[in-house]
Amino acid sequence: MKLLSRGFFISFEGGEASGKSTQAKKLYEYLKAEGFPVVLTHEPGGTDISERIRQILLDKDNLGMCALTELFLYFASRAQHVFEVIKPALKENKIVISDRYHDSTMAYQGEGRGVPKVKIKEMNDFATSGIIPDITFLIDVPPQVALKRLEQFDRIEREDIEFHKRVRSEYLQLARENEKRFVIIDGMADIETIFEQIKEKVNDFIVSNGVLNE
Repeated sequence: MKLLSRGFFISFEGGEASGKSTQAKKLYEYLKAEGFPVVLTHEPGGTDISERIRQILLDKDNLGMCALTELFLYFASRAQHVFEVIKPALKENKIVISDRYHDSTMAYQGEGRGVPKVKIKEMNDFATSGIIPDITFLIDVPPQVALKRLEQFDRIEREDIEFHKRVRSEYLQLARENEKRFVIIDGMADIETIFEQIKEKVNDFIVSNGVLNE
């Protein structure tokens, strides 16, 4: 097992059916095979409690859920996720890969639902104890293309196309505002081409930041 001088955090973001989950898993498998201590997790979910909240959030029968209820449920899930999975793993000098994290809330509940982003940022900081990713990969696919990949739709996925366009717009804005952290990946490329870009960026980060104990 390779030893790291510190833990670091990688998040994957993007709209529905963008391919981010596939890439997060591929990166996890690659790093694990290379001997790195690595944890793969996801949001909403990642812990027993958070998974129960996830079921409520994505249940297509819960169409009457208001935007603030949705927001608070995401924060409840995230707080438990950070407390139980992310913070301990980083403290143990592991690499954490999360399929979605706090940027999703800015995109979906902020721009998508119209909840004030200033409030979201405040609550995000509170729920995460200020932990932000070192690298965020944004797998960008036009929603009119991505949604055609889905065979079944959960409560969020079934929102109209304008909702998903707003989400994409906010992701791209977040990437512009946080260009040192974000890496925008063209999700229209094939899976292996996308993964090579991700792998190169992560390997460069490990070398340039001196996180590997030789």
